[in-house]
Amino acid sequence: MERTAINPVTWSVAMGFNQGELVAGHTRTLYCSGQTAMTADGKPEHDGDMAAQLALSLANLEAVLGDAEMSLANLVRLNVYTTDVDLLFQHYGVLASRLGAAQVSPSTTMLGVTRLAIPGQLVELEGTAVG
Repeated sequence: MERTAINPVTWSVAMGFNQGELVAGHTRTLYCSGQTAMTADGKPEHDGDMAAQLALSLANLEAVLGDAEMSLANLVRLNVYTTDVDLLFQHYGVLASRLGAAQVSPSTTMLGVTRLAIPGQLVELEGTAVG
């Protein structure tokens, strides 16, 4: 698989994401459902704690990737939904550091939403991976 960062403007690179990702030569694409801070048996965790919810949501995304024999390094697209954009920015390092460690800068969209499907959830991560 060959990945090429597409950045007609470069401000996003400093924030840890590319404007686009051109992928060639891949054989598999995984579309991940949104992952939140839920236990394996479907119980919400960390009510009101953005950093902990972000970390668990990311771990849950990694679990889906892992079951497909992929990792964060395979992410080419990441959508971040949050009920509190300002609070998320205060804890964005949780996500940015994990993506940095995986040496990946997927194209990313962050959206502020009124609420998520499960009450008390503050963040949801939805990804597309190729491998």
